[in-house]
Amino acid sequence: MCCASSDDYSVDPVGLPPFEEVQGMVESEFDVEEGFVDHNVPTFYVRYREDSKEAFLRLMKRLDALELLPLLRPKEEKVVLKVLAKPSIKPNRNIINIALFFATLGTVFVSGYFLSSSNILGALLFTGAIMAILGTHEMGHKLLADKHDVDATYPYFIPGLPFPYGIGTFGALIRQKALPPNKDALFDIGFTGPVAGFIIAAIVTIIGIQLSTYGPLDPDASYIPLPLLFQFIEMLFPPSGAGEIIQLHPVAFAGWVGMIVTMLNLVPSGMFDGGHVARSVLSDRAHQIISYAGIALLAIIGWWTMAILAIFFSSAKHPGPLDDVSKLTTSRKMGAIVLVAIFILSVVPI
Repeated sequence: MCCASSDDYSVDPVGLPPFEEVQGMVESEFDVEEGFVDHNVPTFYVRYREDSKEAFLRLMKRLDALELLPLLRPKEEKVVLKVLAKPSIKPNRNIINIALFFATLGTVFVSGYFLSSSNILGALLFTGAIMAILGTHEMGHKLLADKHDVDATYPYFIPGLPFPYGIGTFGALIRQKALPPNKDALFDIGFTGPVAGFIIAAIVTIIGIQLSTYGPLDPDASYIPLPLLFQFIEMLFPPSGAGEIIQLHPVAFAGWVGMIVTMLNLVPSGMFDGGHVARSVLSDRAHQIISYAGIALLAIIGWWTMAILAIFFSSAKHPGPLDDVSKLTTSRKMGAIVLVAIFILSVVPI
């Protein structure tokens, strides 16, 4: 999961250079219709052109040297560009990430130990599978954030209750300390994590199914619903043995958990990964509507706890990218369809 901690960047500009200097930099990249100072904020009505997405990125780099930040927003029939003082960013404290990582290793290992009937090898395999899925998901966010020069932390793994009360972790997240420059970057950061985690979850499931066996019906056993992808893998790579049910190896169970993680993160609500993608594809108003549709979907398929969490994540308005005017590329719009397909393959109704 990727969460942006930035607000609407409505900070008081302190120490801004003279207005004329800022105006000259803006006019070097945009056709300025009107420039003025609004509550100490240099503000410009600009004419949007086909190359304005690239012009904004160039302006952003030039202003960054002066610790300034441009903000491009539609306003009725006009396009408004504001120049703000860049907010200060606290340095990352990686010691916290490391401590949480090892704490999560421990709690997940304990869960794997009980899941595998006190088998240490099974516990190690389960731990490796879970951490690989979560770690790949979050590093997908981190790498794309770095690619787009968006300051983001390394993953924070969250220890959780061990089995039978949980799986030893509540997941992981990274914290964005800045807004993405445009909708392309917002899409990329939200898209890459679920896709990377989904691929690893599929690989883990294939391995886990091969380690599992068919067995007879057991009235005392616990049964779990399987997503479509899990069922496809079972048909293509059937486990050994004979019987009517699959006795899941802990690695296969880890793959199942990975599909749940993918499904929940792709709900198009608030600050979930699916919410970031939806915000890059849709308008601000449409994003708010689909956020509540996503919450309703979670409730319908039985994930009430996550629906309540989604309400919390949707309570604050999504800040959007710095350039909220430029359009998303066509290839990325097609990528959104891929995410819908991944969501359908990963759905686990309760």
